Amino acid sequence: MVKAEILYEDEEKIKILLKETDRAFVNSIRRTLMADTPKMAIDTVRFVKKTEVEDGEVWETDGPLPDEVIAQRLAMIPIPTKHDEFYFQDECPNCAEMVEEDRGCALCTMLYYCQVKGSKEGVWVTAGDLNFLGDADGFISKKYQSIPITKLFQGQMIEFSATAVMGRGRDHVKWSPVSGVSFIPRQIGVIKTKSRSKILWDLGLAIKSSDFDKDGKLVDFDKVDQLRDDLNHVGSGTEESREFNDAVVLEDVPEEFILSFETDGSMNPKVAFEMAVSELSSRFGGIEGDLKAVL
Repeated sequence: MVKAEILYEDEEKIKILLKETDRAFVNSIRRTLMADTPKMAIDTVRFVKKTEVEDGEVWETDGPLPDEVIAQRLAMIPIPTKHDEFYFQDECPNCAEMVEEDRGCALCTMLYYCQVKGSKEGVWVTAGDLNFLGDADGFISKKYQSIPITKLFQGQMIEFSATAVMGRGRDHVKWSPVSGVSFIPRQIGVIKTKSRSKILWDLGLAIKSSDFDKDGKLVDFDKVDQLRDDLNHVGSGTEESREFNDAVVLEDVPEEFILSFETDGSMNPKVAFEMAVSELSSRFGGIEGDLKAVL
C-alpha cells in the first residue's frame, strides 16, 4: 500500500514523500491534480450596458478593455472552493434534470456582483470588488483581493454579474487548481571515495563531511537538496571534476518519490492532494466494476 508523508506544507505549497510506489502511479496523481481535481471558477459573466447621469457627469459602461478580456481575467481569479457544500451542476439534486441553460442554484452555483466607477486619477478594479451573494466564506480571500481586473477613469464604470461553477482542468485551465506539479525520485547522498570527497569539503560550501552518518550516507531531505546544489561546483565542466571523479554521489531510493506542487489559492494543497487521490481511487474502482461486469 502506498504511504504518504508530508515533508513541507504552507497555504499554497506542499511537498509529499510517497513510499512503496512506482513512477507510473505518482505520475497518475500528477495528471489527476492538474486535470481532474474539482474546482470552482467563474464560468459566465453578464455585463450591464448603460449610461448614467450623476451631478451633471455622464457615466458609461465603456472601459478600456474589451468584455472578453475582463471575462478571461475573472475566470482565473481563485474562487474559494468548498467541496462539501457545492455540486457539479450535472450532479446537483436540484438542477441535474434540467437543461444546461436553466441550471444554477445555491447548491451548484456561486453568484458575484460588481459595480465600480472610475475617477480622474484612475481607479483599479480588483478581485476584492467582487461581492459574493452569500456567506462570507465565498468572498475572495484577502490575500488575492489585489489581483487587478481593469482600471477606470472619469466617466467610465463597470457593472456585471458573474457565476462560478465546479469544473475540472481537462475542460479548461481555469478549473485547474494547481501549478508547478512535479515529482522526482527520492535521493540520498553517498560518499564513494572518502579521500577524494575532501575536494568538496575544502570548498567551504553548505554541506560538510560531518553531515553524513558513519556509513557515509546523507538522508536528510533538505540537506540532500543542498548537496545537489553543492555538487555542481565539482561536476562536469568544472576544474575539480576530473580529480573529484564522483567521490560523492546522489543515489535513488527504490520505490520512493517526492511530489511537489502549489495551488492557485482556491483551496489549500492538502485538500487538492486528497481530492486528486479520491478522484483517482473512484476511477480505478469504476474500471474494476466494469471488468467484473463483462468478465
